[in-house]
Amino acid sequence: MQRIALVTDAWCPQINGVVTTLTHTVSELERLGHEVLVIHPGQFRTAPLPSYPEIKCALLPGWRLRRQLDAFAPQAIHIATEGPLGLAARRYCRRHGLRFTTSLHTRFPEYVRLRLPFVPLAAGYAFLSWFHGGATRTLVSNPAMAEEMRERGIANLALWSRGTDTETFRPDEPFPLEGERPVFMYMGRVAPEKNIEAFLKLDLPGTKYVIGDGPSLASLRRRYPAVRFTGYRTGRELARHVAAADVFVFPSRTDTLGLVMLEAMACGVPVAAYPVLGPNSVVKNGETGCLHEDLRRAALRALDLDRRRCREAACARSWRIVTREFVGQLVSAHAAALNTAGELRA
Repeated sequence: MQRIALVTDAWCPQINGVVTTLTHTVSELERLGHEVLVIHPGQFRTAPLPSYPEIKCALLPGWRLRRQLDAFAPQAIHIATEGPLGLAARRYCRRHGLRFTTSLHTRFPEYVRLRLPFVPLAAGYAFLSWFHGGATRTLVSNPAMAEEMRERGIANLALWSRGTDTETFRPDEPFPLEGERPVFMYMGRVAPEKNIEAFLKLDLPGTKYVIGDGPSLASLRRRYPAVRFTGYRTGRELARHVAAADVFVFPSRTDTLGLVMLEAMACGVPVAAYPVLGPNSVVKNGETGCLHEDLRRAALRALDLDRRRCREAACARSWRIVTREFVGQLVSAHAAALNTAGELRA
């Protein structure tokens, strides 16, 4: 058993795939007997991220982070994000000659460019290459993402797949949704990078639902009054809403995985999405969902799929299994020599 320090700029009360991954991972690590220190923004003075006020960034976290890590004396250090806390932890490790691992959860440069178009994409990837270049190993969720990141200049990549909570997300007790059938549903952050309007603009029968919140919610509500926007839902209430859908529509072109697709499948709901990196790594086309450049065609075809196959595919991915995978990719903070033999070890 190890003392593991996990440093992240994304943590509760944020609701997104990164937070879901990390909270489940920490819970499983503790069940496996590891001692875990999570360093997150809630332990520091914060300021809202410009254009995304629900995300709080730690202000000048260096000295407090140093005290936490000094007192904990971790045997392994994992830096999950590239924000202020991630940068401070990276600096701490480099100054103390400690090895650490990192993980890539999003296409950070693309998201920056959406909000700041004047920032070149190459600059964003140069930053990522520098940040993760200091790690012994950088964890990614699937081989396709590993290949893409390697082409962008990021090395020493290893696999850490994702699980789903099949106890919470299950097909039974669907919520009695209002509106005509079929129900096409999106769940997740309501933000520009999610490309939600590609779904909202579709000419589809029945009713569209959007579950979630974010900076685009108010404007989309005004522009699409026929769409049912529920705001945030969590836990079983969320799962019951999803289980009531006929098709889960995932319009993002930039997500590297998309945990919400796994959660929808666990509820027995087939997925409609574009044939891009995230959906390609989760959906078996023609069985658990439909992938097509014509998103409308994908959504209509998904209506005919067997919901039981979706549930079976999701149940094959447990958080216990993927957390053991995560532990296997960690490195000793104090090891004398670097070891990159685990690159792309499954």
